[in-house]
Amino acid sequence: MEELKEEEKKSLNFIEEIVEEDLRSGKYTSILTRFPPEPNGYLHIGHAKSICLNFGLALKYGGKTNLRFDDTNPVTEDTEYVDSIKEDIRWLGFEWANEFYASDYFEKLYGFAIRLIEKGLAYADDSTSEQIAALKGTPTEPGKESPYRNRSIEENLQLFGEMRTGKFKDGEKVLRAKVDMASPNMQLRDPILYRIKHALHHRTGDKWCIYPMYDFAHGQSDSIEHITHSICTLEFATHRPLYDWFIEKLEIFPSRQYEFARLNMTYTVMSKRKLLQLVEEKYVNGWDDPRMPTISAFRRRGYNPESIRLFVEKAGVQKRDNLIDLALLEFYIRDQLNKIAIRRMVVFDPLKLVITNYPAETEWLKSEDNPEDKDSAQRDIPFSKEIYIEREDFMENPPKKFFRLAPGQKVRLKSAYIIQCEQVVKNDDGGIKEVRCIYLPESKSGGDHSGLKVPGTLHWVSIQHAVTAELRLYDRLFKVEDPSNEEGDFKEYINPDSLHIIRSAFGEPCLKNAKFDDRYQFLRKGYFCLDQDSSEEKLIFNRTVTLKDSWGKENKKN
Repeated sequence: MEELKEEEKKSLNFIEEIVEEDLRSGKYTSILTRFPPEPNGYLHIGHAKSICLNFGLALKYGGKTNLRFDDTNPVTEDTEYVDSIKEDIRWLGFEWANEFYASDYFEKLYGFAIRLIEKGLAYADDSTSEQIAALKGTPTEPGKESPYRNRSIEENLQLFGEMRTGKFKDGEKVLRAKVDMASPNMQLRDPILYRIKHALHHRTGDKWCIYPMYDFAHGQSDSIEHITHSICTLEFATHRPLYDWFIEKLEIFPSRQYEFARLNMTYTVMSKRKLLQLVEEKYVNGWDDPRMPTISAFRRRGYNPESIRLFVEKAGVQKRDNLIDLALLEFYIRDQLNKIAIRRMVVFDPLKLVITNYPAETEWLKSEDNPEDKDSAQRDIPFSKEIYIEREDFMENPPKKFFRLAPGQKVRLKSAYIIQCEQVVKNDDGGIKEVRCIYLPESKSGGDHSGLKVPGTLHWVSIQHAVTAELRLYDRLFKVEDPSNEEGDFKEYINPDSLHIIRSAFGEPCLKNAKFDDRYQFLRKGYFCLDQDSSEEKLIFNRTVTLKDSWGKENKKN
């Protein structure tokens, strides 16, 4: 039993160790975490790690998680993003205890700012942003005090009140904390608390024209909600002393901030600014373009939430930034889809095949929807004299060990019969028009009496019964592992082959009944899902992932 407990302790990440110690020591009787996105874009796979960590901790230790929108910048925020964020969290499988907005606390935050002014710890500054930056110094040189730093408490209260009532224009004044202009931590060199923005807010309209900065709103919002463990990514580690300074000086509930390494993934970018560029400059078709790293894009591409959660869990919670291989995520979605995906035959690049000795009527064959599922249903597949096979599955002059169809060579048609190529019919230009074969009636799948063993099995579709579909073959958006780290513009490294569209593929007739929630394995080709652009007149399928990691093979070659 002791060994088991020791193993469980070893498997804890460093934040879980902190939580367990806080509960064991009685510091807290229960924990409260929060997920605080800014509603200025769609959530990406990096946010999924934060979601799973915050909500996962609360679930594991019997606590709760608040969803709080950090809506302190009216210029970039929109209810569209609020709605998409809530949809993404629920899709990942989590539900929040309370839904809050930083704007809920604007009056309280304003009161906190007044309290700092009254304590002589905040002042109104007329300096421009350029002047403030120039006076801030460098990491190795101390900053210089603003000429407005020593205004009286009375003057600061008056000016801050006038900032609120709209007396000044954007950028004309800011409110700054009076901390330490010589601090080696640049975040403590009199940070800005409030700026003036005459803009409509998505929730408060034109009620406010001054808005708190992230550093001032964040920690105080945590404190107002009594958040026990405020979990941020590593870039906020230098902000923690300021987080603690505000709480100490305001004498409010002592929330604590902890930092973990953000999730960075190969062959993509995670910066919202860069993702917005891709959208606005039409490199992709919106935030949910299946090549994007957004949660909505993964959902549209056919990923399921289980694969995302598994990926995040295996990526782990570290104290140091690292780059996680996209292949790991693809491994988990393949593993998930192999268990649940419905098997269908779809021909991407058709070559007509005529079975000369097959009768004219249609025969209905049986095949399992998913051989990995013992309870899988069987479907009926029409088989006829004329079928499509993949053009790449036939060669007139094949090399050795070509186990597909060639003159005089035998193959099995999946769930059907063994056939043998007898003749190649060509067009006037020398291209192959059709291939003629004979079939072995005694070789029917499930009751084969031919005694023959053939090395190759091909998928196929009856021409007479085939349904037409558009296939969107998505691949990695960038052709280098870490585009943000390369020289020049990151967009120079976009993979030109990240999307290949097949306008007319041919599939089994039962694909007419495809549902958006269904996941498919197109035999020998990859995993697919029905796209939202589909209609009754036009079926469109997105490739979720290939059957195997072709990128890994290419990298080994190179």
